[in-house]
Amino acid sequence: MNIAVITGASSGIGKEFFRQLDAHPYYSDVEEIWVIARRTDRLAELESVCDRTIRAISLDLSSKESIKEYAKLLEQTGAYVRVLVNAAGFGRFHEFETMNIDDAYDMVALNSASLTAMVHASLPYMGNGCEIYNMGSLSSFQPVPYISVYGASKAYVLSFSRAVGRELKSRGIKMLAVCPGWVRTEFFDHAVSDDTITYYNRFYDPDEVVRRAIYDMSRGKDVSVCGFPVRAQVLAVKMLPHKMVMNIWCKQQKKD
Repeated sequence: MNIAVITGASSGIGKEFFRQLDAHPYYSDVEEIWVIARRTDRLAELESVCDRTIRAISLDLSSKESIKEYAKLLEQTGAYVRVLVNAAGFGRFHEFETMNIDDAYDMVALNSASLTAMVHASLPYMGNGCEIYNMGSLSSFQPVPYISVYGASKAYVLSFSRAVGRELKSRGIKMLAVCPGWVRTEFFDHAVSDDTITYYNRFYDPDEVVRRAIYDMSRGKDVSVCGFPVRAQVLAVKMLPHKMVMNIWCKQQKKD
């Protein structure tokens, strides 16, 4: 049985991946979609908008035990993971010194560690033609003061995806780091609690980000960045000294 596995499927980019993978003819061989998130009620809503079999799985992926549960399900069902989408994650915009250290631990656990574990648990059930989408960020390319832990966790995703993707090339498994700029999702309901970050240059919609990611995956790319202005920013960040990049960012946020 071919399955697609989507974490963070209850909202935002994860939910949009669910919608587009379900509708895309390239993924017509997917027989069942496993949607993973903590909010069971929202996962149940997805069943009404999909003609395929949906398996709603409520797991807290920041827990090692939840990853073991997922691995056990794969073993029991003998499913073939045609597509894995690691979209679970969250951010906190805050000065590091005064932020809640539990938030920092949880960000690293969910954004980086659980993503790593999900890939590792899925690979024995993947082969030639299978695909892995990992959610990174524009923050993956540069150090970002006042979003320091979130940005660092996403820098890990970019490096991990590129390196492991190269290792998997001989098996015909493709891995893509999806690294958008600001995206209109519920992410900001949790990330923003004060005026630490006030400047947002441009926003994209989740459907634009996912559509670009699927297109870039089909082209065999290892990184997907939605929007020409954002791609231009990534290029500039690569060329400029990081100290200058951080100074520009801080000036935009009126931190100087």
